[in-house]
Parts: sequence; C-alpha cells; structure tokens
Amino acid sequence: MDYVYHMVPHEMKGNVLRSLNELKGHYPALYETYTKKYFNTEDRPHLLKKRIPTLDCLWNDVIFLLPLHPSNVYEGMWKLGIRVKKDVLFYKIPVERMLHNQNAVYLYSKDYYEGPSKDIPSQEIQLIDIHDYPACDELPPDTYAYFDENHQKGEPFGMFAYVPHILSKGEILIEGVEIINWSATVDF
Repeated sequence: MDYVYHMVPHEMKGNVLRSLNELKGHYPALYETYTKKYFNTEDRPHLLKKRIPTLDCLWNDVIFLLPLHPSNVYEGMWKLGIRVKKDVLFYKIPVERMLHNQNAVYLYSKDYYEGPSKDIPSQEIQLIDIHDYPACDELPPDTYAYFDENHQKGEPFGMFAYVPHILSKGEILIEGVEIINWSATVDF
C-alpha cells in the first residue's frame, strides 16, 4: 500500500492530523465541533468510550484512514442511484508519514459488527506493517449491499460501513500531501 486517505476536515488548524483526544488538548473548540456527530443517534456516543483491542486505546485515540481510493465509495453509491456530494476532498497520504505510529487494520467485517455500542472483537483488529498491508482496490461486496439496502429503505447510512479502516495511533503530518476529489476519476 502506498497511500491511505482521510477526508479533509471542514475546519483544520495546523498541518498535522490528530486523533480526537489529541485534538481536545490542542484545539478544544475543534474537538467540540468534531464530536457533535457522535451525538446524532442513540448508540453513537458509546463510540467515544469504545476500546480498541490490540492497540489498547480508545476509539478517539486513533486516526481513521481508508486503504481504498475514495472514488470507489463515490462510484459505488452513484451506481445505486444514491446522490451524494460530488466535491468531497480527501488527503492522499503517503504511508511513510505513518512509520513512527502504531498502525492496525480494523477489518470491519459484517459478520462481527454489532453496532457502535458493542465491543470490537479482538480478531477484528490486527497490527500491521504499513508498507506490507495491501491496499483495497474495490468496494467490499458487503458495503455495496449495505448501501443498496439502506437506500431502498430510505434510511441514512454510513459511507464507509464494512470498508476496512487503517487505525493510526499517533500524529500524521499532512503538509504538502496531495488533496483529491473523490469524484474526479469517475466518469458518468
């Protein structure tokens, strides 16, 4: 894997990505802004106290990254007739920027996921050498099915459900990284 991807925050201070807990110490107002999304449903506040096995930390102690080019997510939703914002920007982060961090993959398997208030099974988190972990090259079938099912029901849904996530414990310098638009490489 050469790159990981992180959605460009609407508000950004400095040139370093930080976990929510780190953000709290450096920029308390931004922490408040970015934790609001955890209170939009009954179960989501539990995420702020959720432990990540193997990394032995909290959910908000890591930076969540995609090992999948974001255009795959955009294209998957578009093909199902789901209209989402076309101009969503992502940092394209060289994995070398994470060498000093402790990194793991959250497999986010449908078979083990029981919702935001349930524990993450330890087999779902695997420590990785960031250079050796393979990039995902397509949207997982369970994600595509999840999009379709929730779209048919007219229910809201998470954009990255069942997509493996790279969890990085530490800061990531984003100075000079390329910013990409998730719809730029999709032709319809």
